[in-house]
Amino acid sequence: MNMLLWILAFALAAVFVGSGAAKLLTARDDQIQRTPYVEDFPHWMIRGIGVLEILGALGLVLPALSGVAPILVPLAAAGLAITMVFAALVHIRRGDGPKAALPSILLAICSVFVAWSRFGPFPV
Repeated sequence: MNMLLWILAFALAAVFVGSGAAKLLTARDDQIQRTPYVEDFPHWMIRGIGVLEILGALGLVLPALSGVAPILVPLAAAGLAITMVFAALVHIRRGDGPKAALPSILLAICSVFVAWSRFGPFPV
């Protein structure tokens, strides 16, 4: 189970680094064209979400790898889960349909699983 949690944490970290980097490095007009929900929020907020996603991704793996403050792993996973719940709510509120909300819901479920496992039966 520990190996599964490591694989899941690295996979989640890769997804969130990619998503966060796209939010930070892509021009606003390109973001709106690719993901229309961006138009509903100020640019600073989208960039802030990108920073949070990258920090959360780092929090999923670095504390466990370094052995310094491993409690941050489940906290980061819980924070990313909360972020994804709100992302799903944004898509639902906008009427984007279940297809648009599904990735956020799946990421939230995976993040909750990592958080629960690392808080409880399989700590780092």
